[in-house]
Amino acid sequence: MSDIDITRRNKKPRLVLESERAKLEEFIDAIHYSAKYSDSDFEYRHVQLPKNMLKKIPGDYFDTSKGTLKLLWEEEWRGLGITQSLGWEHYEVHEPEPHILLFKYDIWNELQPSLGYTMLTTSL
Repeated sequence: MSDIDITRRNKKPRLVLESERAKLEEFIDAIHYSAKYSDSDFEYRHVQLPKNMLKKIPGDYFDTSKGTLKLLWEEEWRGLGITQSLGWEHYEVHEPEPHILLFKYDIWNELQPSLGYTMLTTSL
């Protein structure tokens, strides 16, 4: 989707096991989603996980050199109980507060089909 540093992710999505998911269930209702904000290219939001939830997240989701979560694939963050519409990408972790995950959504992906249609109809 964008210029995400892939070295900060698992090489491929590592799905949460059912036994791991069961340990996370108690925290899911306490996940906080910020209001969305945007610039000319992206819509943004941050997701705040309960601090105690970090202790229950599988260890291979963490970047031990930074002490934060890695950048998560969509399958990984959905497995943790984060729910958002399709197209959101985890692009950063707020290092001073590692329970805060930053997401972005490329607004041009949503607009491209309509732009293509507009260009087609205006050229006729």
